[in-house]
Amino acid sequence: MKPSTIMVYMIAAGLAVCGVAMAKTNPSQTEYEEYALQRLTQYLKQDVCKKTSKLIENLLHSKCDKLVDSANPQIKEILAATTQKQDFIVFTIYRTDLKVSSWLPSYRFETVGAFNNFYTYTAEQQ
Repeated sequence: MKPSTIMVYMIAAGLAVCGVAMAKTNPSQTEYEEYALQRLTQYLKQDVCKKTSKLIENLLHSKCDKLVDSANPQIKEILAATTQKQDFIVFTIYRTDLKVSSWLPSYRFETVGAFNNFYTYTAEQQ
């Protein structure tokens, strides 16, 4: 066999192994929902809660962080209902259009899942 033919077979085998590894480590929608819940909760606690005035916090008789934690099941349901999944076997694209009510801003997130990880490449206010 020629060295170039051997090289082509080795590259093809490497690509096949990589494809199988990507397919086996493609995260599920449930894993995405957990990831999105964690990221959204982190954002709410670090950005939104820190900007909440003490007056509002006193009216609620609770800390904002605790309020966010108690709303986690509802947030997860909203994420599940507003997410579309596009599966490409070796990776998956998740698009979440988060709109809770007309008086709150809506957001769009696009995330790719591969190798048991998520990479959010778009996060914008609509």
